[in-house]
Amino acid sequence: MATLLRKIGLIRLHNRDTEDPKHHHNHRGGGQQSASLRGKGGAKSGGHKQQQQQQPQQQQQHPGGAGDASPGPGKGKGKRAAELAPRDKAPAAAAAASAAGAGGPRERAAGARAGPGPAVAAAAGGSLVPAARQQHCTQVRSRRLMKELQDIARLSDRFISVELVDESLFDWNVKLHQVDKDSVLWQDMKETNTEFILLNLTFPDNFPFSPPFMRVLSPRLENGYVLDGGAICMELLTPRGWSSAYTVEAVMRQFAASLVKGQGRICRKAGKSKKSFSRKEAEATFKSLVKTHEKYGWVTPPVSDG
Repeated sequence: MATLLRKIGLIRLHNRDTEDPKHHHNHRGGGQQSASLRGKGGAKSGGHKQQQQQQPQQQQQHPGGAGDASPGPGKGKGKRAAELAPRDKAPAAAAAASAAGAGGPRERAAGARAGPGPAVAAAAGGSLVPAARQQHCTQVRSRRLMKELQDIARLSDRFISVELVDESLFDWNVKLHQVDKDSVLWQDMKETNTEFILLNLTFPDNFPFSPPFMRVLSPRLENGYVLDGGAICMELLTPRGWSSAYTVEAVMRQFAASLVKGQGRICRKAGKSKKSFSRKEAEATFKSLVKTHEKYGWVTPPVSDG
């Protein structure tokens, strides 16, 4: 029995010593491989965590995003602000120029260095307006007066005739050939061999929108609304009573009627009848009567006002 137990123990010892060494090697290698795999996994996990930590840092450095090709919200807002900046600068510059013009010497000097603003440019362009307007008024006046001359030349009753003074279209001498034949003025014309009453008409730059200045030249008349210097008291010859629709013919017919209504006569007093009317005296008298009628209206003024 003891011999049998010893044999069994020897067999076990033999089997243990003769066991394949590759088994132990694989077993050990597997442990090392597992440990290696665990180490690689840990390294990968650590690298992934490091990348996650680096991404917020990159986003902080580049708010627009990871790439420059597709800008993020931060870069879009910056671009929008850059586009709006030039638009806001123009009104600000205009306001600054206006303030500089209205301020003291320093502000005006700063505005001069900044350059002319919109208001200055508009004022510079506006200087051309009066010249163009004057040219237009001259054209309107010339066309109107040419038409007036043609209409007067076609009058069948030869009521009036026109002569240009020094060939000027804007300065006329008008001859009134006829008045009411039942009037005392007509009788005076026959008795003194006066063929016509001579008047002078000068047309302003803005004719026909302003009235002509009209005065009697000869003969020297009394009454009939003819005043000192040959000035004529007629409301339609004032800016207040004038209408651009009035023609020279219509004005002359109205004047002929007022002469008769006012009992106009040819002056026959010695010495006074030969004294001619003057333009300067006529202009002064006309200004005075216009002022009087603006005060009292076109009625008979008080005797104290002349």
